[in-house]
Amino acid sequence: MPKVAITAQDMISGMTPTLRSEKYVFISTEDPTLVSSLSSQAISIFEEEEGKSLLIPVDLAKESGFSVAQPMSCITLNVYSSLDGVGLTAAVATALGENSIPCNMIAAFHHDHVFVPSEMSDQAMEVLTTLQKHASNK
Repeated sequence: MPKVAITAQDMISGMTPTLRSEKYVFISTEDPTLVSSLSSQAISIFEEEEGKSLLIPVDLAKESGFSVAQPMSCITLNVYSSLDGVGLTAAVATALGENSIPCNMIAAFHHDHVFVPSEMSDQAMEVLTTLQKHASNK
């Protein structure tokens, strides 16, 4: 079992941001048949009052008639963080925000994932790599 990072400093200095090649879009639907047909390819599903939100590959969204006007890239932080860890999400969102990069964070069991507009993914990777390097030097 990997060592779990405890402090924000540990988590930030230990992260290795990795850009996935696939592009995704967030969609929402109240149609249970559509949710059922898309869920096997969704990388995230969340139930909201307005419907189910799914994060699916751009090609699947296009085939299913959804807008693909806001394609997102996924950056996995690749650090084993504690589910009760404090500060990683705030530090990442702040660093990206200070560089005018919008982000959507999804914390999963093993890793945190950052979704940024696809056209800003290279810039986001630079920001996160710099954040990690500065935390490692402290």
